[in-house]
Amino acid sequence: MEIVECKQQAIYAFSKKNEPIQSVAAGSTITIETFDCFENQITSNDTGINSIDWDRINPATGPIFVETAQPGDILAVKIEKIELGDEGVMTVGPELGVMGHRLQEFEAKMIPIKEGKAIFDERLHIPLNPMVGVIGVAPDGEPVSCGTPGAHGGNMDTKLITEGATLLFPVFAEGALFALGDLHAAMGDGEVGVSGIEIPGKVTVTLSVIKGQSIEHPVLISDEGAATIVSAPTLDEASKKSVEEMIDLLLPHTDLTINHMTMLMSAVGQAQISQIVDPLLTARFFVPQWVLDAYGIKLFSL
Repeated sequence: MEIVECKQQAIYAFSKKNEPIQSVAAGSTITIETFDCFENQITSNDTGINSIDWDRINPATGPIFVETAQPGDILAVKIEKIELGDEGVMTVGPELGVMGHRLQEFEAKMIPIKEGKAIFDERLHIPLNPMVGVIGVAPDGEPVSCGTPGAHGGNMDTKLITEGATLLFPVFAEGALFALGDLHAAMGDGEVGVSGIEIPGKVTVTLSVIKGQSIEHPVLISDEGAATIVSAPTLDEASKKSVEEMIDLLLPHTDLTINHMTMLMSAVGQAQISQIVDPLLTARFFVPQWVLDAYGIKLFSL
């Protein structure tokens, strides 16, 4: 298993111009070490807003060049394992997140991780949901900040991106140029305060290339089902596009008409919010595995 150290290899934008830090064969399993989203700059509850270099936010480790990946292919990323650090952090402040217009001062809160729980305070210990916030490939066109999601992935902040899930990304550049970062010990849908429980750690992934098929936006597949993930300027746009992406994804695998597939999605599909605080907003449309099983649908031969 290959190890990539993040501390000398952080990137702050996904870009075709980034020089790869590692080249791996398709099918390789690799462990990637990451900073937290503040690049580990917050070390106590007393850390002030002016002591943080805000140009070093949401670093991702990479990029990793995946051999044989070409534009038009799909990069499949299976999350094998997420290992968290011993302490996380959350922040709130003016103009940050949904409540930023009502908050008067910046505040950081260190959150220890003990015995599989995040210690919010003496009364509440939060069950962990280890997940990856920033993950993706080099986009088509100009570089995209690691803080912004898009068709390439990026800062999707989707809590389903956890152990056992497989993410599929459209490939826009030779080698895909994959990177990830921004781990969370736990995060609710929406990430309404602009941070989950941010934490450094390690992620082990298997990187595979799928030829002869293409997608426009990231797709997530897990034991629970499948989700199409779309980021857009408004939540309405993202939600509606994620529904359409799912219908287009499933329809060729059935003998249903588009009318009946639309009925089915209205009966069993779940329109869900991933995050509402990044420069683009992210929504997903989820279909349970039992629906796929009923029609014998096995997406991307995974």
